[in-house]
Amino acid sequence: MLNAFASSEGQEYQINRFTEEFSKLGVEISVVRNIGSVYIEEDGSIISNLPKADFILYLDKDIHIATLLEKCGYKLFNSARSIALSDDKMDTYITLTNSGINMPVTVPAPLCYNLNVDDHDFITYVLGKLGLPMVMKECYGSFGKQVHLVETKEQLITVRINMIDRKHLYQQFIGSSYGFDTRVIVIGGKVYAWFKRFNNTDFRSNIELGGSGEICELSEDYRECAEKAASILNLEYCGVDLLHGRDGEPVLCEVNSNAFFRGIERVTGKNVAKAYCELIKSKI
Repeated sequence: MLNAFASSEGQEYQINRFTEEFSKLGVEISVVRNIGSVYIEEDGSIISNLPKADFILYLDKDIHIATLLEKCGYKLFNSARSIALSDDKMDTYITLTNSGINMPVTVPAPLCYNLNVDDHDFITYVLGKLGLPMVMKECYGSFGKQVHLVETKEQLITVRINMIDRKHLYQQFIGSSYGFDTRVIVIGGKVYAWFKRFNNTDFRSNIELGGSGEICELSEDYRECAEKAASILNLEYCGVDLLHGRDGEPVLCEVNSNAFFRGIERVTGKNVAKAYCELIKSKI
């Protein structure tokens, strides 16, 4: 199941690859968009317009529709709860606290209902806690587009004003990982594929922002960090993005419940689609 409105080369690649690999496994699938798929009736019952299915490979982040479909009895990969915890970056960090996973120092932005509020105290607090430069992230977003590097107090004030009515957070800038990270694909609780992402013109390494990928080694501490994050978030499939700390240690950046895999398949030669399809078949 796809989002009603999303369309990209990465998504088209995923659809084609999943269709191909499920066909090889003798699994019949239908590609549908989520528009009109489910609704709540006047008597409070949930009505689904979808045919019966053994599972739904949910290639979307619409939590409301995912939850309604689960209440109708459909088995989703990934589950609505796991998608929700991954989609909200602050929820991701909160869920992974006290687990031994390194993360950047993170300050949640308090909810603000008055757009004309005097924000001096919060600005002062964030500057004192994180220093400059720092990273600002919207809690929802993909492909690095809602992530900003803040280098001056003036930029911080501007970003804060623009984001004040949206859920967002501020983080320590991990300068030792400027422009590169390690993307790790975890399937069924085990690391399956990984590569180094790098961008020579941006602090963000996302392929969608012009980054590239290359084969790299994956040390045991990086493997353990990725698998632990996927396990705690109860994700059957995910991409875990790990920054490189000052001493080379893994620092968790984000977890993506619907990570695109075109780049990692092409760079590593690993058949991510096949591995995920095989996992789903084994579960149903």
